[in-house]
Amino acid sequence: MNTLNTHNPTTQGKLLMWIGILLIALEGLIHLLDAPDSFDDATYKGLLFGAVVIGAAVTSVGIYRGQRWGWTLGALTAGSAFIGYIISRTTGLPGLPVEEWLEPLGVLSLLVEGLFIGLYLVVPVPRRTPLQNKVHRTKTTHERQVHKR
Repeated sequence: MNTLNTHNPTTQGKLLMWIGILLIALEGLIHLLDAPDSFDDATYKGLLFGAVVIGAAVTSVGIYRGQRWGWTLGALTAGSAFIGYIISRTTGLPGLPVEEWLEPLGVLSLLVEGLFIGLYLVVPVPRRTPLQNKVHRTKTTHERQVHKR
């Protein structure tokens, strides 16, 4: 069975998992490196960069654990950074001038964000079926009853 499922312990699934982790970690590193200058521009911009760093770290853990939320958080983190870059180069961020389009770290960040979002779109992550949800709820209820005794 050939699948892109990253929860599946196949070589292909593991490879895609590690590519996703590498891309989002690189995204976090880029924003970590640029955060001090961003704080100099405006405090809120530095905090947004910090949010990307934290989002990337949490995303890496989620993807490593095979959790769907990890991929979703990564897409939101990368997507919001991508949109922020576009806004900062077109209309400008509030209280800041319009920035230069071809800033090297910014261009690298766009590339990494685009690759991560592309990977997110092609990597199906396992979802629980209604039967699995029922089994999970039943197990959880049973475990609570056992612990009460």
